[in-house]
Amino acid sequence: MRFLNPVRGALAAFGACVFAVAGSLGAAAPAHASATGSSAIGSFTYEVRGAAVKIPVGCFLTHAVKGSGKRITKQFAGVDCVGVAATFSKFCNWRIDFAYADTDNKTYKTSRGATHAECAGAPLRHAAPQTLPTYGKACAKLHINGKLRAAQCHYIKK
Repeated sequence: MRFLNPVRGALAAFGACVFAVAGSLGAAAPAHASATGSSAIGSFTYEVRGAAVKIPVGCFLTHAVKGSGKRITKQFAGVDCVGVAATFSKFCNWRIDFAYADTDNKTYKTSRGATHAECAGAPLRHAAPQTLPTYGKACAKLHINGKLRAAQCHYIKK
């Protein structure tokens, strides 16, 4: 597992750079067959059992979707951190939700993840395979202490 976190962190950093460039060009990331992307999690401080926990810059929510058309065969989302953040970041009271919206951006389904009271350096959640009823988008949403901290979405279209 020690080896996996730096590899995931490097992939997250690369993905974040690719999507930052795509975002600056105004392009969306369509998921015709599969897609992986990352969204930066801004620095923040939260409280756990009376102690302040600071998350520095350098963490990302990475979300991957694999499939074809409206059929999703694999989907997962997790937190990747690079640099100093990889060494010192711990996420307590975390949960990852998967949300699905139609082409009018109306959310029609949310798969709420379990809240994990334990602290983890690399939270991760997998979703079961499924066929979506409509095209639109699939999103992963990271919540810490009940507060939305990051979201990452992929468009699912013909």
